[in-house]
Amino acid sequence: MSAFRLHLLRHGAPETPGLLMGRSDGVPTRAGINACVDKVNGLDIAAVATSDLLRARQAAEAIGRKCALPVLIDPRWRELDFGDWDGLAPSAIEPSAMSRFWHDPDASPPPGGERWSALVDRVAAAIGALEHPSTLVVTHGGAMRAALAHLCGFTQPQLWAFDLSYSALLSLNIWPGSQPSAQIVGLWT
Repeated sequence: MSAFRLHLLRHGAPETPGLLMGRSDGVPTRAGINACVDKVNGLDIAAVATSDLLRARQAAEAIGRKCALPVLIDPRWRELDFGDWDGLAPSAIEPSAMSRFWHDPDASPPPGGERWSALVDRVAAAIGALEHPSTLVVTHGGAMRAALAHLCGFTQPQLWAFDLSYSALLSLNIWPGSQPSAQIVGLWT
């Protein structure tokens, strides 16, 4: 099979940045939405998909209007569910629990939250369901890292090294198959 291009765009800044927002639906700022729309200027895309959460969906809808493309809403592109930590600042969480999570989010998930491997599995399923040769997905930092883990085999320390600030754009060439692989084409923060 031939390669296809996948663009992953992190949503723009929410009204309350810096919180662990998984299933929380933080409202995006107008500037955050505009930053996402500006980031895709000149990008050749055939489809737009998004997480169902408002902070990603509103940017995707604005991009869809600008590019005259429908927007596919897919909850598999959601952020990691932070469970009891959802909506909290990392500084509000007991430091050793936070450290265990950052070191190994699969072995030490947030209380009542999602394991890292579950996020990787659902993002892998979302990637496998893409139908267009050049797709833009407006999503979340955790889902972008999960895509990199699935497609490129990056380890946890390697994944945290990627600067995926609000409205960061990551472009990949993907070779589909039973064990897909990818090449990073660019990262724009």
